[in-house]
Amino acid sequence: MTSRGLNLCTLAGNVAADPVIRTVERKSGGQAQVAEITIYVDRIPSRKDSDSFMVDVSFWEGSAAWRKLAYIKKGSLIIVSGTIDASPYISKTDSQARAGLQLKATDIFLDSPPRSDDAVKAEQPVAVGAKF
Repeated sequence: MTSRGLNLCTLAGNVAADPVIRTVERKSGGQAQVAEITIYVDRIPSRKDSDSFMVDVSFWEGSAAWRKLAYIKKGSLIIVSGTIDASPYISKTDSQARAGLQLKATDIFLDSPPRSDDAVKAEQPVAVGAKF
């Protein structure tokens, strides 16, 4: 038995910025929309120092991931599943070749919504016996 052609990756991470939606031309003709986000994935979550890496994620209209687009915001903790490829680039700081990661998402699972200031205020404990 062989696993030739098997490319499935599942990552959990925080969304770096709100999704960006682009319209692209299809090779077969017509247009399609694609959304792009970057997530930060912790290598070792228990470490206090930040030890994370970035993964660029894209998802196409019509996919299961696309249907969750309205719920993805900066700071959201998501779990994304799809195919992954290396994405080489030249570093702007030292002009060295680097390898990034590009994940084409097939599905996104929403782990937690981004926190807003109103939600944080609502969670503040109220002292017992406090008068309103």
